[in-house]
Amino acid sequence: MFVYANGFIHAVASIDGEVIWRKHLSSEGIDVEQLIYPDGSDTIYAVGLHGSSQFDVFQLNVISGELLKHDNMMFPSGFSGDLSFVIDNTAVAMDSTGTIVVVISFQDGQISFHQTHVSELIQDFSGKAVILPSKIMGTIIIRTDSYVAFIEVINEGKLKFIGKHDHATAVSDALSLPDGQQAFARVQHRDGNILLSVKLGKDDWTSYITEETIRMDHQRGNVHKVFLNTYVRTDRSNGFRVLIVMEDHSVLLLQQGVIVWSREDGLASIVDVKASELPVEKAGVSVAKVEHSLFEWLKGHLLKLKGTLMIATPDDVVAIQKMRLQNSEKSKMTRDRNGFRKLLIVLTRAGKLIALHTGDGRIVWSRLLKSLRKSETCENPGGISLHQWQDPHHHALDENPSFLVVGRCGHSSDSAGVLSIIDAYTGEERNNMGPIHSIAHIIPLSFTDSLEQRLHLLIDANRRAHLYPRTAEALGIFQQELGNIYWYSAETDRGILRGYGVQKNCVLEVADDFCFDAKDLWSIVFPSETEKIVATATRSLNEVVITQAKVTADQEVMYKYISKNLLFLATVVPKAVGPIGSVTPDESSMVVYVIDTVTGRILHRVTHHGSQGPIHAVFSENWIVYHYFNLRAHRYEMSVIEIYDQARAENKDVLKLVLGTHNLTSPITAYSRPEVFTKSQSYFFTHSLNSIAVTSTAKGITSKQVLLGTIGDQVLALDKRFLDPRRTLNPTQTEKEEGIIPLTDSLPIIPQSYVTHALKVEGLRGIATFPAKLESTTLVFSYGVDLFFTRLAPSKTYDSLTEDFSYALLLLTIVALVIAIFVTWIWSEKKELQDKWR
Repeated sequence: MFVYANGFIHAVASIDGEVIWRKHLSSEGIDVEQLIYPDGSDTIYAVGLHGSSQFDVFQLNVISGELLKHDNMMFPSGFSGDLSFVIDNTAVAMDSTGTIVVVISFQDGQISFHQTHVSELIQDFSGKAVILPSKIMGTIIIRTDSYVAFIEVINEGKLKFIGKHDHATAVSDALSLPDGQQAFARVQHRDGNILLSVKLGKDDWTSYITEETIRMDHQRGNVHKVFLNTYVRTDRSNGFRVLIVMEDHSVLLLQQGVIVWSREDGLASIVDVKASELPVEKAGVSVAKVEHSLFEWLKGHLLKLKGTLMIATPDDVVAIQKMRLQNSEKSKMTRDRNGFRKLLIVLTRAGKLIALHTGDGRIVWSRLLKSLRKSETCENPGGISLHQWQDPHHHALDENPSFLVVGRCGHSSDSAGVLSIIDAYTGEERNNMGPIHSIAHIIPLSFTDSLEQRLHLLIDANRRAHLYPRTAEALGIFQQELGNIYWYSAETDRGILRGYGVQKNCVLEVADDFCFDAKDLWSIVFPSETEKIVATATRSLNEVVITQAKVTADQEVMYKYISKNLLFLATVVPKAVGPIGSVTPDESSMVVYVIDTVTGRILHRVTHHGSQGPIHAVFSENWIVYHYFNLRAHRYEMSVIEIYDQARAENKDVLKLVLGTHNLTSPITAYSRPEVFTKSQSYFFTHSLNSIAVTSTAKGITSKQVLLGTIGDQVLALDKRFLDPRRTLNPTQTEKEEGIIPLTDSLPIIPQSYVTHALKVEGLRGIATFPAKLESTTLVFSYGVDLFFTRLAPSKTYDSLTEDFSYALLLLTIVALVIAIFVTWIWSEKKELQDKWR
């Protein structure tokens, strides 16, 4: 086998996978697009482009990999797009203008170009054309602005027009059949349906051996790719099945006019995820309405009675199980009192929103957003993030919550932005805006208007701030808080961290009351020779902290330094940006900063000599946990930093804290110089990580657990007590009572602490946590190629009964106690009566 990757051609033995030889071609500056190996030949050809105007052909010896010959030829006007190889010695490309088809013939060291204008092949052609990737022998497919055309390549570089179809057409590669013929499939969109056609050969374009019409959900978008396969029917004829990939990255198998199965593979590329509460269960709903009809309600209870008396038939058992599944509390579309049932709203890379029910994982609704589909005004759309737009609390029965979807029309931060507002319960697109100004940063503000819409500040590439929603009420609220809004930007390429505030309205050609200029407040420049920014982390905006005081074992009080303006930032030596081991321990170092983003003050700085990334960090309350690699010890490490407020050191009396005579209610400003002190500790850790998160609960009372996404695609829950910097080798009795664990050099890996148990979340990329209404419980969602959802109780379920609690035994105990009370009361009355008669 011959494989080209990373500039090398590898010859690999198919028996044992041994690499026989490899040849480096990237040094020649060639982008190899195809390897051609004629059957029975002792020469392999590597064909590609050098830049956009030179066509190159390499001839290599199959046995040794020796370069036998290198031919090239310049094409003055240049090429656009990729090469299409229709036969072994012929390639086809478009010129740089997109109006001329260039047929490139290369054989026996001779390279020749044959040019044909697209208008000579297609009479009503206008605009630009693109060659679609296809492997139909001797045929190329050209896409124009309005249709898709099939062109046959005949002798001496001549081209022949075969036929054309509408723009929404996809074609499979050619499939070789047992009788030597070739077949390919064509899929077209027509009025909400797709027309599937299978054709033999390429001579007669008016007849097809199979034509099927299948109803298709319009939320899947257009067909992107088609793969054809064949099977032998019972009558020994050829049958065909087609695998299609849709615009939303879903995959479907079509056979005999029906969808055999479908998969939402767009869920394998989740960009962002948010949780939404389910609708409130409205009072006054009749039993008949809940169970659809009174007859169904009576029938269900009759089946349950037959099951209890063990007289149910097998059909009745199946019906009972189906009924229980339908009426299961887990899958109801209403809120539960514990807050376990939620909707997970996920945004995929294809621009599709999908709502997942946490009870059973089913898809409640899905929506392919119009604003994130390719169009003339938005060539390369893509979603960036999700944000809570409206979360009605006072009008929960009348208003549905909604989310703001932010996207761009390109890959760079200066590309035009697009916005959509989506109903969380139905998936309907309430509003969309775009293309608008560029979007480099999104700041959800803590203010809401009378409609309970959250204010958002969108920062463009020119550092201008744009306020949404664009209403007079929102503008009035924002202007009142104008002096308390700050943000920062990390320019990783230049090694600069900057802080900004908001000032007067933008000066534009067209006045915009919702646009504000930014003012520079501070900047930190990291020396480019020794430091490069590689990681940042901040606190969650929605995190709840139950108390700012921490009482130690010796009855002293330490006050946490709690601020949502703190930033964790890590830098490494530029040489150490590469993979682990790319530098020696003496050449590498990692520096960690804790920075106040309002003033730019560096509150804490620590250097880890002989360490490098990748760095994963999580920031919660007043502590930071980060993971990195120690080159000297050849092991991964995890470090913890806890930040405390020294200014309140005089309030160490617990009695003052209880009586409320401390100064915790005195106003605090970020501009005063903070007096902080830190405690830190480092531990060895076994695993490499690809993600890190922390549990979150409704009131912040429950102990924290750090959730670690390991390189083995599992999620490990590590108790925060193991990452306590106050751990000592021999803790005192009072410290043990406080819960401090004896110090060890390594963090323990307890098999029972794996949240995913024996399962793997293939391709794990992220972990999201959401609080439930029950304080002891947090909801965990892990995503990658697979999805995994579970509930965690870091401090056990101290505020609820377990699912296997014996209610029957409790009832029997209560009944027995009632009977005992009644009996003893009778005995007491009899004894009292007998005493009176004496």
